[in-house]
Amino acid sequence: MAKDKDIGTGTMLLSFLAGAAVGVGAALLFAPKTGEEMRGKIRDLADDAVDKIKEYANEAQEKIRTTYEDGKDLVLEKKSIITSAIEAGKQAMDREKEKQQAQL
Repeated sequence: MAKDKDIGTGTMLLSFLAGAAVGVGAALLFAPKTGEEMRGKIRDLADDAVDKIKEYANEAQEKIRTTYEDGKDLVLEKKSIITSAIEAGKQAMDREKEKQQAQL
């Protein structure tokens, strides 16, 4: 369940950053600067935002990949335990059958 919170937190952080980028862009549009300065600042901020979004997307992919691998390992481990338990149950049944037949 903690991993669900990590993904939710990442999504919330990404949303916050996107909102902040929009807010900064709007502030730049209304700030008294020359067109060239404003375009340069917007370009720099857009580049920074894209880099951060890519970074967070990569982190999210890595968390998803890790969670998937952990889940896969857990399923294989539980499958092995269940298989062993079934085999032990079959052996116990066979022993009981042999005891029943020996008593007849």
